[in-house]
Amino acid sequence: MTETITFSGAALSLADWRKLARGAGFALAPAVLAQVDIGAAVVASIVARGEAVYGINTGFGKLANVRIADRDLATLQRNLVLSHAAGVGDPVPAAIVRLMMALKLVSLGRGASGVRRETLQLLHGMLTGHVIPVVPARGSVGASGDLAPLAHMAATMIGEGDAFYGGERMPAVYALGRAGLEPVVLGPKEGLALLNGTQFSTAHALQALFAIERVFQSALITGALSTDAARGSDTPFDARIQALRGHRGQIDVAAALRALMENSKIRASHRTLDDRIQDPYCLRCQPQVMGAALDVMRQAATTLTIEADGVSDNPLVMTDTGDVISGGNFHAEPVAFAADMLAMAICEVGSIAERRIAMLTDPALSGLPAFLTPQPGLNSGFMIAQVTAAALVSENKQMAYPASVDSIPTSANQEDHVSMAAHGARRLTQMAQNAAGIVGIELLAAAQGCDFHAPLVSSPVLEKVRQFLRRHVPKLENDRKMAPDLEAATEMVTSGALIEAAGAVTLPALDN
Repeated sequence: MTETITFSGAALSLADWRKLARGAGFALAPAVLAQVDIGAAVVASIVARGEAVYGINTGFGKLANVRIADRDLATLQRNLVLSHAAGVGDPVPAAIVRLMMALKLVSLGRGASGVRRETLQLLHGMLTGHVIPVVPARGSVGASGDLAPLAHMAATMIGEGDAFYGGERMPAVYALGRAGLEPVVLGPKEGLALLNGTQFSTAHALQALFAIERVFQSALITGALSTDAARGSDTPFDARIQALRGHRGQIDVAAALRALMENSKIRASHRTLDDRIQDPYCLRCQPQVMGAALDVMRQAATTLTIEADGVSDNPLVMTDTGDVISGGNFHAEPVAFAADMLAMAICEVGSIAERRIAMLTDPALSGLPAFLTPQPGLNSGFMIAQVTAAALVSENKQMAYPASVDSIPTSANQEDHVSMAAHGARRLTQMAQNAAGIVGIELLAAAQGCDFHAPLVSSPVLEKVRQFLRRHVPKLENDRKMAPDLEAATEMVTSGALIEAAGAVTLPALDN
């Protein structure tokens, strides 16, 4: 049975968001609806008094000084949604749209956006009823929030645009009907509340964060296996070295590498026989490089967890005083910075993994047969697999340029500084996939390298990993088409199967 995460008004944990990103159900506690009712009542009282308040009975952006008559308030919100549904590009994957909807429900559920409970319940009904709005991938600059993508989500709620239901794309009104739902007529401020926010950028960043976490943990496994394949030393992973520097990520990574290599027969065989004083940096400096990446990833995870549980609407309804206050919570700079941090981290994870692949295929560095093939020359072995890894590294380097340092004025210079968080977050999924491909290639190369040390074996943990791989990908004796091998190994990384194969070793995670 699928687990259900219930939002009660309190902050959800990173673990909760990880489960939601991977398909957990989402429920709203009655207390949330009660809080929403209070915010909606504040908006209703403002309309009743005829008071002019931005977002409720005025125009938007540069048109904020235009007063809207009461008879036109519903039309105002509908026009806002339709005019802002101006995204372009391919539809965003359903899993990310689903996460975006859950994020919006949490933001609205805090009661500070002034929406009515029936509007919140419709969005929740779409999420639980598997009505997935068609949201074009491009069109947000990350302030004032993710306007265009969220407008496409809101358009489905008013029966406009397209949505997916049962995997089939159809007009939104039909998708709602099939799920037993009806479109809503938006009340004062509701269109703006649905459009303002960082949920599109945050959904992309969170989804990628959890994918990157798996790649990172898998790279610790393949890094340890490469160390054995190259007859490298585990001495640089000594806890005393890490303690003298003090970085938490470095300490945690070194501990994981020690656990992964514990009782390796390959390592034991060259403790007294190997005359190599120091290993290349790609082996020796794994705690320092991977630990630094882990620290950055954890900081990004903290930022994104706070953002996921916060309210990024504008203006905000203060339910305790009845004040409606305009501010800038829609500006996605925190998400942009987090996305840039993740981009740099995953780029480096792939970069050092590729250096280990290159080292293993070079007999001058590894002491193994050239390109890890028993008959170099007749066979090319891992020659081009390493080239593929290099290509993926280079692509990630190009995508790692910070998005947050860019800005372009919009809305007639009223919105004159933007975050580009959507750009920064969207690229992360491809970067994670690229890095997974690199780590998958390292898995194949490292296992092949260890094969040459038979009858010596690696640690019990790493041998379980190698046996798991060999059940799906046989040793490379003679050249064969390698693409299926690379695909299988990459899938082991992205699915988390490689981590599961490692068994009892606790790998450092973002929330431990």
